[in-house]
This record gives sequence, structure tokens and C-alpha cells, in this order.
Amino acid sequence: QVQLVESGGGLVQTGDSLRLSCAASGRSGRTFRNYAMGWFRQPPGKEREFVAATRWTDSTTWYADSVKGRFAISRDNAENMVYLQMNNLKPDDTAVYYCAAGSAGVSTYAYNYWGQGTQVTVSS
Repeated sequence: QVQLVESGGGLVQTGDSLRLSCAASGRSGRTFRNYAMGWFRQPPGKEREFVAATRWTDSTTWYADSVKGRFAISRDNAENMVYLQMNNLKPDDTAVYYCAAGSAGVSTYAYNYWGQGTQVTVSS
């Protein structure tokens, strides 16, 4: 079992930056290291979509085309944390952002555990 808690969302203006954090915990300190970690988002009135993912075992990362060059996913293995640095934010980035743990990939079906979400709102 893995528990995920996101933080760091907020209201910003176009061009601003935010860093989202995801704290992972489980019954065993090694448990979540068996999973890939991903960030997804759900814009208002739309389906949840992939943003970025990374594997614990190496530095492999994946990004949605819409965020490449602006967002960066990173992790701190010692602190069991995953981050999403978001730069040059745009109004289209407005969404609830979710942290997820799973078997890697870009599909929501590949992820077994989800956080509660954190709201990011970008004003124009």
C-alpha cells in the first residue's frame, strides 16, 4: 500500500512558476521504490491527462508534449519525495494536479495509487 500527498498548488499569473511536491509513504520504506511516479492533471470539464513520469530505479523521464521544456519531474529518494517544477505557466495549465504511483507509462490505467490532488490556477 502506498500513500501519496500532494502540495504546492495555488493561484499564479501567466509566466509564473510553481513547484508541486508529492510525499510518498507506505508500510515499507522500500515499497514505493518498486513503482514509477507520475504527475497527471485534470482541467475543468475534461478528462485526466498525463503530464510527466519518472522511474525510481533510474533517471528515465517522460513528458507530455504540451509541457516539454517547461515542466521538470524530479525525485528525492532519501526523502521519498517527487516534485514537478512548472515554469512559464499558461492558462491552459489550469487543472487539479495528481501524483500517482504505478508501473510507468502515460496511461492512467498504469497507476495504482493516487493522491488527493492539488489545484493549480493560472490567470491570464
